[in-house]
Amino acid sequence: MEHNQSKKRGILLALYAVLAVACIAYGLMVRALGSGTGFFIVWIGIGIVFAFFAVAVRICLWQKLPVAVKGIFLALVAVFVCIMVVVEGFVISHLNDKGQERLDYIIVLGAQVSDSGPSPILRYRLDAAIKYLEDNPDTVCIVSGGQGKNEPMPEAYVMGDYLRERGIPDARILEEPDSKTTEQNVSNSMRMIRPNSSVGLVTNDFHVFRALQTAKKKGLTNVTGIAAYSPATYLPNNLLREFFGEIKFLLF
Repeated sequence: MEHNQSKKRGILLALYAVLAVACIAYGLMVRALGSGTGFFIVWIGIGIVFAFFAVAVRICLWQKLPVAVKGIFLALVAVFVCIMVVVEGFVISHLNDKGQERLDYIIVLGAQVSDSGPSPILRYRLDAAIKYLEDNPDTVCIVSGGQGKNEPMPEAYVMGDYLRERGIPDARILEEPDSKTTEQNVSNSMRMIRPNSSVGLVTNDFHVFRALQTAKKKGLTNVTGIAAYSPATYLPNNLLREFFGEIKFLLF
């Protein structure tokens, strides 16, 4: 019996150690590749938690805890895992949204721009919009995004130029240069839209579910998502970030 318990502890210790190293390494990789946010810190924090678990196994801390404390801890973990599975299920279900054909408008949500043009994440959105506009020649495109502190001009102007340079007629482009959040993207763009119009939201695949929730909250009912590409390297980071974003959305 003692041998079996020791073997189980050894397996758990190795598992937690591997998870700790993997999470910290992934966080540092996301930081090195330039995700554009500080969310990589969360992965390092998770790695530290797994490292603590490894130490706890090593010193047999679990066995020393009162039964009530163990029960509460396991219950909290179970609830957290269930919530995460449900939320991530909804997020994943929209990763391949293509929108409807012949929409009246599409809204491209803004993202980081620099002196050299749109960031990679924004180019993916714009390229998805271009493909849709080419396939649906009567659809009007609203590019929505204001100017951040570290940006040379409003995102909408850079986005509009990107579309025009790639053959989208100026008459099909509306620029909304004042938004700083997804909610503002939707609210300000709605002022440009005829009543009862059909609308597609163009954003990166991991963000479609929450963007649609925001749009419906703001009163857009005939709205669908158009998922743009995002690198698989960032998918775990983006999915985890969306989980916390969704919890914040639901709470506040």
